[in-house]
Amino acid sequence: MDRKLKVLVSGTGFAGQGHADAFRAVGAEVVGIVGRTESVVIKVAEKMSIPYAGTDWQKALEDCKPDVVSIATPGGAHYGPIKQAIEFGCHVYSDKPLTDTGESALELYELAKNKNVKTAFASSFRYMPHIIQAKRLIADGAIGEPTEVESISHFNLERDIPYGWSHRKEDGGGRLNNNFTHMMSIVTSVIGEKILSIIGEVRDDLGKAPIVDGVHNFKTRRNFIPKDLNDPSLKWGESNVEWSYTVLAKLESPIAKKPVSVLFKHGGLNPRFNEDHIVFYGTKGAIYIKGHYGMGPLYLWHENKTWQEQPLPQDIADDQPKVYGDTERNWHYLAREFVKDIQGETVAPYQSFKDGSLYQQVIDLIRKNDNWTDIRHLQ
Repeated sequence: MDRKLKVLVSGTGFAGQGHADAFRAVGAEVVGIVGRTESVVIKVAEKMSIPYAGTDWQKALEDCKPDVVSIATPGGAHYGPIKQAIEFGCHVYSDKPLTDTGESALELYELAKNKNVKTAFASSFRYMPHIIQAKRLIADGAIGEPTEVESISHFNLERDIPYGWSHRKEDGGGRLNNNFTHMMSIVTSVIGEKILSIIGEVRDDLGKAPIVDGVHNFKTRRNFIPKDLNDPSLKWGESNVEWSYTVLAKLESPIAKKPVSVLFKHGGLNPRFNEDHIVFYGTKGAIYIKGHYGMGPLYLWHENKTWQEQPLPQDIADDQPKVYGDTERNWHYLAREFVKDIQGETVAPYQSFKDGSLYQQVIDLIRKNDNWTDIRHLQ
């Protein structure tokens, strides 16, 4: 392809601006940006030197005629714009979750497949350098056959973060949509992409949050926590999503004879006592990565019966986009692969709407909370 790909972005907050930067970094032209509030979208477009700003998505598609659209709004606002973009013939890069229900996510996957457009699903923390390192080590036999994985995280989020999309299932909120999607992507990238079975339990241990005006950027929402939470004039919104989850999964691995067991344990509101971590266990050793998204460092347990820190291979470091921030760097990584694929270059497999729709169907199953066996009659 001789000309630059034209990209239209949906969303003006942290993700929208991050997606725009990611596509520009890989040589695409960001021709427009769309948001809900005219004054905000105009301000962001001016700041980022984006030539087109609007609030009407269909009109923006017609005016900008993009090759690619980037969906960077909360998950509950994805369905309509993605469907319109696919009908328009655009390739689609979407942040997670794909939509707010498995049914609508599956519909978009099928529609994209039928329209023969390419899609990218940005559960992109699988591109963390130490996750890539773990994948290489395990593929090379460093821990023998993988047997189980443990993913533990506690975020200690402030309970009084202003009420917004993250508190509402219909808007794509909840810790499954916004944490589990990344964690499942990380583990499948290392162990194998095929999920055989799943069981889980979720809990809403928040209940409510204060309603505050003026919150626009997800990254700065903590700055809007009311100083007086006992103010009688303060209004409150009810949460209807999970803030903690426990999920067990079995994955098929091309390098293991038996299914690999995985434990995902996440407490969004719970304080951590020690490091969040991801551990890959095998028949001959184990890999421990500090940090909830595999931030590192990485330690290997092998025949010496000790944990030894492993340096990051230089080629993995060199292949990482030179961008500050884990989230932003991972967006850049996926955007690079996506653009190369659209331009006809050979790239490694990346996650698409096939994965996004599967994850959303899995989340629907977990949220049913119907896996319990009543044993009161045994006592």
